[in-house]
Amino acid sequence: MKILDIKVLKGPNYWSVRRLKLIQMKLDLEEMEQRPTNTIPGFRERLEKMFPTMFAHRCSVGTAGGFFQRVDEGTWMGHVIEHIALEMQTLAGMECGFGRTRTANEKEGVYFVVFAYMEEDAGVYTARAAVRVAEALIANTEYNLEEDIQQLREIREDTRLGPSTGCIVEEAAKRNIPFIRLNKQSLVQLGYGVHQKRIRATIASTTSNIAVDIACDKEETKILLEAAEIPVPRGTIIRTEVGLKEAIEKYRYPLVLKPIDGNHGKGATTNITNWEQAVKALEGAQKYGRSVIVERFITGYDFRVLVINHKFICAALRTPAAITGDGEHNIQWLIDETNKDPRRGYGHEKVLTQITVDDFTWKMLNDLGYTLETIPAKGEQVLLKPTANLSTGGTSTDVTDEVHPANIFMCERISKIIGLDICGIDIMATDLRTPVSENGGAILEVNAAPGFRMHIEPAEGLPRNVAEPVIDMLFPKGSVGRIPIIAITGTNGKTTTTRLTAHIAKSAGKKVGYTTSDGVYIQNQLLMRGDCTGPVSSTFVLKDPTVDFAVLECARGGILKAGLAFQNCDVAIVTNVAADHMGLGGINTLEQMAKVKAVVPETVFPHGYAILNADDDLVYGMRESLKCNIGLFSMDENNPRIKAHCDKGGLATVYENGYITLLKGNWKIRVMAAKDIPLTYEAKAVHNIANTLPAVLATYLYRDITIDDIRQGLSTFVPSSTQTPGRLNFFHFKQFTILADFAHNPHGLQLLCDFVSKLDYPKRVGVISGTGDRRDEDIRELGVISARYFDEIIIRCDKNLRGRTADEIIGLLQEGIHSVKPDVPTLVIANENEALEHIYAHPHPGALYTIMCDVVAGALDKIKELKDREDAGG
Repeated sequence: MKILDIKVLKGPNYWSVRRLKLIQMKLDLEEMEQRPTNTIPGFRERLEKMFPTMFAHRCSVGTAGGFFQRVDEGTWMGHVIEHIALEMQTLAGMECGFGRTRTANEKEGVYFVVFAYMEEDAGVYTARAAVRVAEALIANTEYNLEEDIQQLREIREDTRLGPSTGCIVEEAAKRNIPFIRLNKQSLVQLGYGVHQKRIRATIASTTSNIAVDIACDKEETKILLEAAEIPVPRGTIIRTEVGLKEAIEKYRYPLVLKPIDGNHGKGATTNITNWEQAVKALEGAQKYGRSVIVERFITGYDFRVLVINHKFICAALRTPAAITGDGEHNIQWLIDETNKDPRRGYGHEKVLTQITVDDFTWKMLNDLGYTLETIPAKGEQVLLKPTANLSTGGTSTDVTDEVHPANIFMCERISKIIGLDICGIDIMATDLRTPVSENGGAILEVNAAPGFRMHIEPAEGLPRNVAEPVIDMLFPKGSVGRIPIIAITGTNGKTTTTRLTAHIAKSAGKKVGYTTSDGVYIQNQLLMRGDCTGPVSSTFVLKDPTVDFAVLECARGGILKAGLAFQNCDVAIVTNVAADHMGLGGINTLEQMAKVKAVVPETVFPHGYAILNADDDLVYGMRESLKCNIGLFSMDENNPRIKAHCDKGGLATVYENGYITLLKGNWKIRVMAAKDIPLTYEAKAVHNIANTLPAVLATYLYRDITIDDIRQGLSTFVPSSTQTPGRLNFFHFKQFTILADFAHNPHGLQLLCDFVSKLDYPKRVGVISGTGDRRDEDIRELGVISARYFDEIIIRCDKNLRGRTADEIIGLLQEGIHSVKPDVPTLVIANENEALEHIYAHPHPGALYTIMCDVVAGALDKIKELKDREDAGG
């Protein structure tokens, strides 16, 4: 078997608009296409032996054991690999349940194996590993599955959001607040555009930088708290052994040593009772910084109090990793037994983390004169770590309901003294039921970016949803951090509709970010060039902190390659569905193409609108699967679909009696005469009238965009090579005119030629090309259409032939031309720039040269160069 391709889908996609994170593996079964599972001796037994928990897979049978029943009956290896991939992730602590295996509609034996993932890198690894596992099972060879599972665990821990950041993101998602992970660590954007907030672990964009700086300086924190009559341990800062000796003489044992700017217990040593321990502790602390704090060791229990937005939230008792002797077994055995607790797992996969033996463990055992072979007395507790961090095997017990009001007041006051809006306060005391100021306890540290895991998953006691007050602080009641999103898809007209929609919104005072096939624009500034109709470009807009309105062109390619960048939009427009890019990405029919395009309207909020072309059967049919409001547009006000829709009180836009008209039920609002809209070229560009209709309806849906704003936008949107690059761009030379347009498929070329036929020029010359990755019939049809409308044809080829030779493409175009008009003058000039130079050097006086420019920027740059040459007298 051979993996042909692996795609990582990160948003709504062809397979599912709800299950956003999917791996799509294109797999060639090769000879295994002829060997279903029931023809492979012993395969079922080996599969079940390796994955006994796969019995839970119900598959299409719908009952436990259903998948194994399918294996017995005979299923293909792509289906098996799908289930192996899901089960491997589950065994690695990443439970995923969605999978699909479908033919790729290419050669026999090629399939799309699709399955859910939690972490991208783990998903990709699983895809490859699942194929290796299947091959081993087929061949009946040994395979070390545990090695793969452990590798997946490590990938998961390296790439996933930590439990603290993760719970904040989950809480935001529950409230329908979108999020974007900004790096591979813990920097996350919550919300879009101008309404975004950021978190890094548990530090928020609202957190004071000065407060974090103070909290990271333990001595400065201590000085501020002490000055405010907060109980803190007595101590000092040292840098040398001489200073250490002086501190010991002043404060006496037991002591604590820790780096002045340490965190998470790094470099800290507690309960130091002799000089040898003190020197080792100094050496350990100075690995993290020259300056070290020496403090009197406060006896008692280790408590963590969490304060958010200067309000007490919860408290936990923390216990370092430890074992309790039974008088029979050694320390290593007791550690192994403790790790068998089903609540303990690798990293953060479970409530508790497995205890590992590290340098800290050895030091603590050495201090007791113990080794791993030592048998502790029955009931003896042996501490294995110096600090109570959960990530090193410690445990936590929720004590929120036991905290004395005086301690609550003290902790809230501490958060304001330091200035931290998310604040973890470490307290050593006999308990929190009595005031710390009375029970001899002390504040040990104040932490910026406190861990949440001990509160959300305590080993004992009530879990606390500590992410809730964080989101309450960042997004007060009623705020969801979103900006309006209009998403636009279809075969033709997407870019013009996108630009016009964005222009109308801008005319209404919006700060618009929009994506097109020409680039990404933020408030009309071109910031990215090229085809920017995929999820990366959409994300670019949604991340921009200056944008308060997004208009996103969403093309087929981006949807198939990675899915959409957003989970929901307010308005979706589908312009049309026509034959283009057929035979690519497993899409071979117009119905399949319509399913791709339908992904966009399927993401519309229930209160939002999908605006569909009522003149296009496939687009109109999309309404049946949508769970949102429907708006329609049509070039014919008498379209029965429009009449039926409006009779029910629906919204629509139509072209009637020369006007762009809004229909609200049976009421008409004439927005503007089409001939007065520059984009329509005095109503001759019928396809641009069609593009105007959904743009008008989409913007009308927003209450703060008025009819006057729409009229202003329509009248000021003047087509040009800057405003609408590659869309009906006229360049008037002294002896001839060039019309450059992005028409690149038969449907688009037909619309262009319909427009050209209405223009008054003595001679019409078409400069046409074909794209190599299109079907033969599509390339041939371009020649057919050209022959019907042009008096003369120049054939040129793109630089990127996309899998064909220039001769193949030219031959197909010529076949189409000759099938309609064999005697039409045809000239082949392969290079586009050379073709333009030929036109400039040998023009037909008064002729219109219509150029299909596949790479808009390159063609326009060359035409402008020729115009500048003419203006300069060249």
